[in-house]
Amino acid sequence: MRAINGGKQPSLAQLRAFAAVAEHLHFRDAAAAIGMSQPALSGAVSALEEALGVQLLERTTRKVLLSPAGERLAVRAKAVLDEVEALMEEADAVKAPFTGALRLGVIPTVAPYLLPTVLALVHEKYPDLDLQVHEEQTSSLLEGLAAGRLDLLLLAVPLGVPGVTELPLFDEDFVLVTPLDHWLGGREGIPREALRELNLLLLDEGHCLRDQALDICREVGRGNPGAGRSPSAEGGGGRRVGAPVTTTAAGLSTLVQLVAGGLGVTLLPRTAVRVETSRSSQLLTGYFADPAPTRRVALAMRAGAARAAEYEELAGALREALRPLPVRVL
Repeated sequence: MRAINGGKQPSLAQLRAFAAVAEHLHFRDAAAAIGMSQPALSGAVSALEEALGVQLLERTTRKVLLSPAGERLAVRAKAVLDEVEALMEEADAVKAPFTGALRLGVIPTVAPYLLPTVLALVHEKYPDLDLQVHEEQTSSLLEGLAAGRLDLLLLAVPLGVPGVTELPLFDEDFVLVTPLDHWLGGREGIPREALRELNLLLLDEGHCLRDQALDICREVGRGNPGAGRSPSAEGGGGRRVGAPVTTTAAGLSTLVQLVAGGLGVTLLPRTAVRVETSRSSQLLTGYFADPAPTRRVALAMRAGAARAAEYEELAGALREALRPLPVRVL
């Protein structure tokens, strides 16, 4: 790269020499401050003056003074050297594992239940890591990962997206959440086929948990999850078939409250059960017969990510930290 004035590009050594002289106004003291010999320092400053095409110093037998140009450019030289130092510090930080920022995207049906474990792990094991959490739906997270806005995702898989590497963490079962008077409330060994007849309340469009529930329904030969018994026809735990239910919710907390109010039943991942069912005394949970419907949760990163080794290590540490939860760690 050539200088604007057509001369040679100044070197960092020349800038350091000039900045030292500008600070000390004495060649011997400046040379000692930066570990150069006095002749080398003087030569570096002269070379900088030649490269820039301006006189930076006024030399006399008794002292050194900055010229008007030198006073202006000394400020610039110091700023350049400060930025170079910051660049080197940042490079050292990047080379050190688990330092700097890590922008983690999490889906809403995972965030409230796993983040306490994730945050505790990072605080204890990776204190120098600047973890930044973004809660978004899957499609938005994948867009952010592809664009470089996010570094790592915590979400349900499989994604089936080219260029994205999944690091599986665990599998967890779904449980059936019902009102107190529901005929399946509190039961164990519930056959999946029972879902064919239920008013299954779902999350809004865009939530992967909604898609997973729909997949489960299709597996047992059910069409519209809203079809089945309406709240009015199901009062008292009855099993009469009524009109389709079209109620949905934006989050699991609202969904569970709708169940408590008798509008239907829903599926919750096991990690969400304790938090969500504790909000109401009007709920019961039922458990499916093996093999129960499940979901898999994983970390996801860009294929070939520069910090892939860190993310894989984090996945391993997270698997161990998650073992106390009602999940099957992979």
